[in-house]
Amino acid sequence: MARYGTQERFPFHEEMEPKPQDPYGIAKYASELSIKNLSEMHGIEFVISVPHNIIGPRQKYDDPFRNVASIMINLMLQGRQPFIYGDGEQKRCFSFINDVIDPLMKIGFQKGISGEIINIGPDEGTVSINDLARTIAKLINFKLDPIYKIGRPLEVKNATCSADKARKLLDYKTNYTLEQGLQEMIDYIETRGPKKFEYHLPIEIQTNQTPETWTKKLF
Repeated sequence: MARYGTQERFPFHEEMEPKPQDPYGIAKYASELSIKNLSEMHGIEFVISVPHNIIGPRQKYDDPFRNVASIMINLMLQGRQPFIYGDGEQKRCFSFINDVIDPLMKIGFQKGISGEIINIGPDEGTVSINDLARTIAKLINFKLDPIYKIGRPLEVKNATCSADKARKLLDYKTNYTLEQGLQEMIDYIETRGPKKFEYHLPIEIQTNQTPETWTKKLF
């Protein structure tokens, strides 16, 4: 999803010109260009899959840098309030892992889709980060009072996808609701026990725009 950056309209469609606006998105798009270049050079078939915010059990949930749903669940199960950047109204698609496996397998073996770019993610409705926090709190029976922090620099406000192409080419469909997916994640983390967050990566560049949750290790 980071490949799209900020667009004039959303949900994101595959024909949109990529406009990545952070190092992560730039690296993703650069990888796509490399794959296309090498494939054209050597006559190799390729398909670019664009999954949107995959969530599910077995995600590393003590990582303070990524996986917002896992971070929130781990915090709430410790009786701690989640942190939310900006106003929390950023719109996202959350793809439960079980709904992603089938289309990825088809991409690997299905004929007639070489050269395609295909979004994979639910598009039945949008989910804000506030919605995500409220849903997790409801499932855990947690009294929610989020801690809001300054928005992250260059964060895309609205990043949701159209799955029309995936439905047409891969017979894509979602079998899990957001609530069902989050409940499986909660059950997984509860079984193994909440963990202290591990700040395992050094912050190489610190400025006044670096998130406080990183510099002050607030998780």
